[in-house]
Amino acid sequence: MGVVKQRTIKEAFTLSGVGLHTGVESTATFKPAEPNTGYVIKRVDIEGEPIIPANADYVKFVDRASCLEKDGIQIFTLEHALSALYGCEIDNCLIELNTSELPILDGSAKLYVEQIEKVGIEEQDELREYYEVNEKISYKDKETGTELTIIPDDDFSVNVLISYDSPYLSNQYACFDKSINYSKEISTCRTFVFLRELEFLHANNLIKGGDLENAIVIVDREVTQDELDRLADLFNHNKVEVKQGVLNNLKLSFDNEPARHKLLDVIGDLALCGKFFRGRVIATKPGHKANTATAKILRKKIKQYFSKDRAPKVNLNAEPLMDVNKIKTLLPHRPPFLLVDKVLTMNETSVIGVKNVTMNEPFFVGHFPEEPVMPGVLQVEAMAQCGGLLVLSMVDEPEKYSTYFMTQDKIKFRRKVVPGDTLIFRLDFLGPIRRGIAHMKGRAYVGENLVAEAEFMAQIAKNK
Repeated sequence: MGVVKQRTIKEAFTLSGVGLHTGVESTATFKPAEPNTGYVIKRVDIEGEPIIPANADYVKFVDRASCLEKDGIQIFTLEHALSALYGCEIDNCLIELNTSELPILDGSAKLYVEQIEKVGIEEQDELREYYEVNEKISYKDKETGTELTIIPDDDFSVNVLISYDSPYLSNQYACFDKSINYSKEISTCRTFVFLRELEFLHANNLIKGGDLENAIVIVDREVTQDELDRLADLFNHNKVEVKQGVLNNLKLSFDNEPARHKLLDVIGDLALCGKFFRGRVIATKPGHKANTATAKILRKKIKQYFSKDRAPKVNLNAEPLMDVNKIKTLLPHRPPFLLVDKVLTMNETSVIGVKNVTMNEPFFVGHFPEEPVMPGVLQVEAMAQCGGLLVLSMVDEPEKYSTYFMTQDKIKFRRKVVPGDTLIFRLDFLGPIRRGIAHMKGRAYVGENLVAEAEFMAQIAKNK
């Protein structure tokens, strides 16, 4: 996988409409945002224009829609907008909102996506950091049978299964992966509701902005004309009819449009984790409550994963990505100065390598005979060699190039490294490679302990 840079929209765009639950006219303006901003929402109708980050830290409660709350300020029904941003692979966006709820529009993410495609997407200088799911993550509600599971995978994908006690909508399945066009095959799918739920929702002030034009109404029982007339009056329609189990002759975009919309919601709710991630999501009977609960679990793991002092979780017994023989084809170093034994993982932004420290290291003869300690300068050198492998992975025919380190800065040593220790190195790019210059942050761990860290700047040069 190549280096992926962060993205934002090129220009601002505005969409207006009623909020599904409040029924209030709402205007949302989407604007470009700086790298590492993520998704943030500004309430321009409130003094001081407070900003709420659109992440799972601020999910307080959910009732048929995602809701954020910070300092008493709430934002409702943002899942379709976030799904559009995430589905279009937008990293950073500022949403200015003049009410507490984003407009429901046509009940899908279609209009958001159309505007994103109209204004265009701009690549930014900063690299995108992916969270690599490395263990099973699960959430289950035994009462409802809802279950979300995320398992390790090379790419992001979602599988959704919905099941209802309904002859018309019993079981449906939908999936999304990199081979599926989000814009055409997912974003256009509208929300749905059962006829039996409509009057209850309306009576409890949950769909003040609901309309027969922004939701698929599923009819799974016989209804009288009097009941249809009453519904028409309730939702300000002259006439409603039933055709093939759907109210008002609304034509489905896909036979499994309800399942696809649930998938759209899953993407929007999981976007609250705050990062793009690689893993397979398997969602059975998903809903906003379960989706956002899973996003909270995911966000907690992501914050731990990207914590500066956290040791990477690796299987030291797994087959390495590179053994010492492969490393020797890329690095010019040779024993006793080859200080990386193997590389465990590598992606476009980071690498994890290992050095087993034994009493047979030649430097222990003099450093120090009675209390052997690995010299700090060699710990830094080992990190640099590991970083060199990451840099060389960015070029074609890496065996024809070498990396020469120009600066080493912000070096800190936390504890001694002694015989018997296994050093685990993690090197991360601090920015994209420019004009053959790479800037990296390196950390070395023994077990869960951070033992050394440094920043490096290196130049890629072709061998003579």
